Amino acid sequence: MGAKRCSGQRNKEKASTVEQLAYRFQGFPTRTQEHILNQFIGSVRFLWNRMLGDWIGSYKEKGKSDPIRTPSSYKQEPGLEWLKDMDSLALCNVQQNFERAVSEFFSGEKGFLRFKKKHACKDSYTTNLSNKENPNLFLEGCMLKLPKVKEPVVLRLHREVAPGGILKNCTVTREPDGRWYFSLVYEYTRKDVPKKAEGQAPDKIRSIGLDMSLPELFVDSNGNVPNYPKPYRRLQKKIAREQRRLSRMEKDSSNYNKQLRKIARLHAKAKHQREDFLHKLSYNLVHDYDIICIEDLDMVAMKKALSFGKSVSDNGWGGFVRMLQYKAERYGCIIIKVDKWFASSKTCSSCGYKHSELKLSDRTYICPKCGHVMGRDHQAAINIRNEGMRIYTETHPLAA
Repeated sequence: MGAKRCSGQRNKEKASTVEQLAYRFQGFPTRTQEHILNQFIGSVRFLWNRMLGDWIGSYKEKGKSDPIRTPSSYKQEPGLEWLKDMDSLALCNVQQNFERAVSEFFSGEKGFLRFKKKHACKDSYTTNLSNKENPNLFLEGCMLKLPKVKEPVVLRLHREVAPGGILKNCTVTREPDGRWYFSLVYEYTRKDVPKKAEGQAPDKIRSIGLDMSLPELFVDSNGNVPNYPKPYRRLQKKIAREQRRLSRMEKDSSNYNKQLRKIARLHAKAKHQREDFLHKLSYNLVHDYDIICIEDLDMVAMKKALSFGKSVSDNGWGGFVRMLQYKAERYGCIIIKVDKWFASSKTCSSCGYKHSELKLSDRTYICPKCGHVMGRDHQAAINIRNEGMRIYTETHPLAA
């Protein structure tokens, strides 16, 4: 089963002294290595489904669920001896993930657990470093050594790995387009990064407000919009054309499977273009500003409302906010989330009058009280910045 889990107190103490950074690289396994990695992916999917089936079966039979079985207990069953040839650390991670999913279900955080179907779920597995003295997982140059894989896998290192870290785990992913990616998590000694805004007068703080916009990614409080490429919209016609071709092919035929991979490559291209743009944009923002103010939006609700689903997904705002948050922590920037019910679009940034009759279709704000005229999204961004700075000065009296 590997190393025992640390106590909760010990985990908290360790978390305060270390930090983890993840690097994702494309890999080029040989055919033999691909075969082994596919076996590992299939084994973790099988074990998850077997654990879930046993857990549900025991509850139906006894009215309560039995303790979750360990991977080693399954290896002793007749017909499952093949699990002994799989990556034992990957199987242990399945048990930990399953236990966490059960806990989240009973606490109400997540829904009921689901079985994982081949070709319909993410093809991946996670393995860990088991011994620092004699590592089973390490990176030398561009060669990654994985447990139970005899020869190292060649990676394309498009960025340098920061020195001084310990490689703790690796998640191997096969994307639908057939490409392989390896996410390496390194552990470093935590460095306290001072907040750039601390100790500064409010007029000296470089702050900006961002108002999410569906035509673009956002409009900032300076009136600027990023040149967002809208990757899915650009490829939408091509994807639709390839899907029409797929619909005329015999299912599960050789041409059908080739066409599936062709469509998957188009979706992957849109995804990678979106992530590349958002990573670069979020990096520039946390370097250029001390405080970034945004709205605390419910992206799931927005996808369901007003037929915005495709536009919201292509926008990538949720992923952009996650990138801002972890990069801000790393570089000393502060992210302030303004309440989603704050009337940023309906409040005049000049006199403070709230224009309750403003409709969603009104893209220009004309204040009935003072006559102030401004683009709706630009004004919302200014109000978000002002509200965010008000929150900051209240929580940091020295800045007032």
